[in-house]
Amino acid sequence: MPHPVRATVASLARRAGVAASTVSRALRDDPRISPEVRARIAALAAEAGYTPNALARTLVSGRSGLIGLVLGPMDNPFYAEMMQQIVSQAAARGWRLLLLHAGDGPMEEATAAALLQYRVDGCLITSAGLSSRAASVCAENRVPLVMVNRVAREHGSAVSCDNLAAGETLAELLMQAGHRRLAVITGNPGTSTGLERTEGFVRRVLAAGLPAPLLLPGGASHAAGYAAGQSMAALPAGERPDAVMGVSDILAMGAMDALRGAGLSVPGDVSVVGIDGIAAAGRVPYRLTTVAQPLEAMIARGLDMLLARIGGAQVPDEVVLLRGSLIRRASARLVAPGQG
Repeated sequence: MPHPVRATVASLARRAGVAASTVSRALRDDPRISPEVRARIAALAAEAGYTPNALARTLVSGRSGLIGLVLGPMDNPFYAEMMQQIVSQAAARGWRLLLLHAGDGPMEEATAAALLQYRVDGCLITSAGLSSRAASVCAENRVPLVMVNRVAREHGSAVSCDNLAAGETLAELLMQAGHRRLAVITGNPGTSTGLERTEGFVRRVLAAGLPAPLLLPGGASHAAGYAAGQSMAALPAGERPDAVMGVSDILAMGAMDALRGAGLSVPGDVSVVGIDGIAAAGRVPYRLTTVAQPLEAMIARGLDMLLARIGGAQVPDEVVLLRGSLIRRASARLVAPGQG
């Protein structure tokens, strides 16, 4: 069976007896084309099964309608939730996403080349190490860039949760409840998110005159949190932290599983808190106390910032911080609100 011939602007123009430019304008609802002609061409396009040629549109307009996306490791549910939000909100604005990179580590050279090869109009980066070349590649090639959930260290704009404040909030919450032996399960050493959350927690503990929290190496996965929980469980009871913050919910959840697996009670023996607000953290058996990131608002703001730059707005780099929301649950022994 021969393949059906794909309808084009030229074939529609022949059928309608008008110029190809008239068809293009009519399909864009250009007011210079009369409503009657627009309706007639729209009906012909529907009958022929016409769909716009994205490549041709790119060549004519200079824009692809694509936003490059650099995503974090998908074994962390936070990034799956983030991707769902980005896809939905970008589509509502008439843009589509091209996944350039997913996982740990900086963008590789091949990924940087794809950013240019597919002529993305802008780039949204949700996960990058401090040493990542992503911002530099975009700047060198004049591709607008906005980071979400990361803060640009050199150049580029960003929108993020106020991670310092999140760490401070959780430290204060635990100290008010009487916890004195505190610990942090840290993130990847080269990411702004984990560093800032750790810094906020440690700074608030030291300001209260308590010993520096125990820092346990972590990462960005349940397995890393589980390993940190095992390390805590192996400590003598008098040295073991009585409360620990995972710099992400997935780390905190891994630690909870390890502590319980070692016969310890959460929160009876060790209170556990996290940051992110992923859906899984609210379910049994975790019921994790956490600071939830304002994910929907972060992405909306990030896309607005990116699309303004794609549109040619001459605006300086900016960093926007949005406050997270404390969610009290059953994973930590806490003072009831109003009694602290």
